[in-house]
Amino acid sequence: MDDIVKQAMHKWPNVPDCFGWLGLDERGQWFMRDDGAQAQGAFTSGKPGAKGSLLTHSKLMDFIARNYEVDAQGRWYFQNGPQRVFIELQATPWIWRLASDGAITSHTGRNAQYLQCLLDETGRVYLNTDLGLGLVHSMDVNTVAQRVEAEEWSPQEMLAADLPAHFAFVRSPQGQWQASQGKA
Repeated sequence: MDDIVKQAMHKWPNVPDCFGWLGLDERGQWFMRDDGAQAQGAFTSGKPGAKGSLLTHSKLMDFIARNYEVDAQGRWYFQNGPQRVFIELQATPWIWRLASDGAITSHTGRNAQYLQCLLDETGRVYLNTDLGLGLVHSMDVNTVAQRVEAEEWSPQEMLAADLPAHFAFVRSPQGQWQASQGKA
């Protein structure tokens, strides 16, 4: 976490959390969800405009990546100064990119170590790593296939709906928060 973020957290310890304003899609892209996008529906609804606007500003994306964390409830967030901005996840908290030499790198640039390969009912591939569970980027599924064919990895089947409970993450912190407030 950036030092300036830690200083802001110390200076302003009681800033309310933010829900629904940032999403992570299954290709590792960040989306800003303003009021208009949120009014269109949930991040994962598939409704036009609900995902929001794709972030393309490299310094902002780097700042988010450096300050991307998880709380004790399994809700992923971006620590934006003194405020936690909880992330709506289209799939998983991590999106993995795979190099031909077997290196695993997250959408935030963090390196990870392989623990387990999973396959869901639609054929999507996930890796459980020392950082946690993540979806393999669609462009890297062939690399997974090569590792499976070489008998280095052996995919285990798991329903996509079971992944959050099994790996302790929350896909929609906003939905969870709204339910706790009686707003769902």
